Amino acid sequence: MPSSLTVLYVLYMCFYFSRSEDYVLDDKLGRTFDGIGGLSGGGATSRLLVNYAEPYRSQILDYLFKPNFGASLHILKVEIGGDAQSTDGTEPSHMHYENDENYYRGYEWWLMMEAKKRNPNITLIALPWAFPGWVGHGENWPYDYPDITANYVVSWILGAKRCHNLDIDYVGIWNERPFNSKYIKLLRYTLDKSGLDSVKIIASDNLWEPIASEVLHDEELSAAVDVIGAHYPGTTTLIDALKTEKTLWASEDYSSFNDEVGGGCWARILNQNYVNGAMTSTISWNLVASYYESLPFGRDGLMTAEEPWSSNYVVNSPIWISAHTTQFTQPGWSYLQTVGHLRKGGSYVALTDRNGHLTVVIETMTHDHSICVRPPLDPYAVAPQNATFHLKGSFASISQLQLWKSRFDFKTKNPVFFQKLDPVKMSDGSFTLQLDVDEVYTLSTITTAQKGAFPDPPSSAPFPKKYQDDFNTKNPPFSEAPDFADQTGVFEYFMNLTDPGPHTYTLRQVVTQRPITWVADADQTISVIGDFSWQNITVTCDVFIEKAKTGGVFIAARVDNGGSDVRTTKGIFFWVSADGTYKVTSDIQGTTILTEGKSGTSSDSWYTLSLSIKGDTASGMLNGSSLWKTAVVSGKVPKNGWAAIGTSSFELAQFDNFSIEAE
Repeated sequence: MPSSLTVLYVLYMCFYFSRSEDYVLDDKLGRTFDGIGGLSGGGATSRLLVNYAEPYRSQILDYLFKPNFGASLHILKVEIGGDAQSTDGTEPSHMHYENDENYYRGYEWWLMMEAKKRNPNITLIALPWAFPGWVGHGENWPYDYPDITANYVVSWILGAKRCHNLDIDYVGIWNERPFNSKYIKLLRYTLDKSGLDSVKIIASDNLWEPIASEVLHDEELSAAVDVIGAHYPGTTTLIDALKTEKTLWASEDYSSFNDEVGGGCWARILNQNYVNGAMTSTISWNLVASYYESLPFGRDGLMTAEEPWSSNYVVNSPIWISAHTTQFTQPGWSYLQTVGHLRKGGSYVALTDRNGHLTVVIETMTHDHSICVRPPLDPYAVAPQNATFHLKGSFASISQLQLWKSRFDFKTKNPVFFQKLDPVKMSDGSFTLQLDVDEVYTLSTITTAQKGAFPDPPSSAPFPKKYQDDFNTKNPPFSEAPDFADQTGVFEYFMNLTDPGPHTYTLRQVVTQRPITWVADADQTISVIGDFSWQNITVTCDVFIEKAKTGGVFIAARVDNGGSDVRTTKGIFFWVSADGTYKVTSDIQGTTILTEGKSGTSSDSWYTLSLSIKGDTASGMLNGSSLWKTAVVSGKVPKNGWAAIGTSSFELAQFDNFSIEAE
């Protein structure tokens, strides 16, 4: 028989876990809620989405933006493309050169329009990660010529309105890089002078300091900055940021793999960014994982859409965790002052539209399943608990609340997301919930929420082993060719008016000056494509070197890197140059040579290159004839990787009739 002490302990624990903790929700208002959002960019994270066939592309967009359907996002933040690597690829600038303007490059314009089509009230934010080289007169710093930088950014905002009827609501400074007070003030002046006084400035999209201290001590800077935005704040805010009395945002957060662990992370920070840090908006990096998964931070999106060739996509748990807040609130609502931590772990927030509606969101995420980029603040383990909420003030007359629930199940892998339950009826102005660990609840007077759904998309499938593109799309909907993912440089559709023959429509690398980079871009340009698991493969492409004497291009296979590691990329690279030589290297920098010799190539002529790799050997052809063969690659190049094309420097070059045959 158990001892009397054991019996007493069990009885005490039963009492401890069964007794209800009390929480009051009254109508004293806190800060204004600014919305939940997602970030497309930083960089090229929506790259593959644009190539999805209909109706699947529209379905993905509905899950992201359509109100009362899926994530129902309130905010879309996009990168102002700067022609440079900004995490998972490069995004094209609207001004490659000083005398060049084109507001139809890339896909961010299209994405903003699609978001607006679904939610006309969605907030639009723009932020640069990098800048074309001419902005800094060849220097890797945008603040040396602040007037040029400000005009460059403002031209993008004006182009959004003029060409796409898009009103940008907020603009940032320079993602996760030092800010410059003089530049921020000049940007404010330039916006106002251009009739964009309604566009608000976020600074500095990095840490709370030193921007908060400078805002406190510089009245002109304080007048210019509307929002202090921090990245990955770990749900905490610094005292100086609070002292500014500015709006505080987690202007980039989450950055987690979008399985259940990532969904738990998202649930925690959506509540606790306000409870712990008074942040009134949280923006996920990234919006949708629509880039090759083997690039850095694979699947760090709210959902996954990385197979346009199969049309498969996955609605991951962060979509439904978003819905717990977004479908029951709107920007402009107010948090209540009565928000906080649950006494046995977890948190709750409550919001109102100030016209009688009330929404309460509760999360009980455990620590070991909710590890975000920064550790959570709450030091206590989460336990099952009963919680009684008492509605006071103007909320006392509420008779029932709609109830929605999500349950993460890390043991049996049988989760439930965004499930509608029977409404909760008030008893003397109160309600009690039995809360288990790893759950999310929404209780609301809002009755319009729904869990949207489409028929299952096609099954997942690998990238086709036989692939070809002649780039003969006469009216391309986007400037990039399908499935190519630029990692350094920008490869765009090009119509060659001087060549009415077989190479009138090509793909052209267009960046001719090293950008003001965000990471250490390679000195060469490269665009990858295909299946990272490929080993034995033949890559063929027509190439045209435009840079006389010193220009060069390559095709490649088994390419093992991209993103911020692009400079260290290895693979097998087959180069031909305008000086009549060729070489084969195991690195993108072209320094580790496997074989080299004479090719007879020059600029201003088309050549057909073919690279074949099988097992531990490789060979290359020029214009259908063998140029080199049996290069031994064992131990010198990766065992697998993407196919790729590129140039030996930042230079103009063209590519046509690209094809792949993989085993």
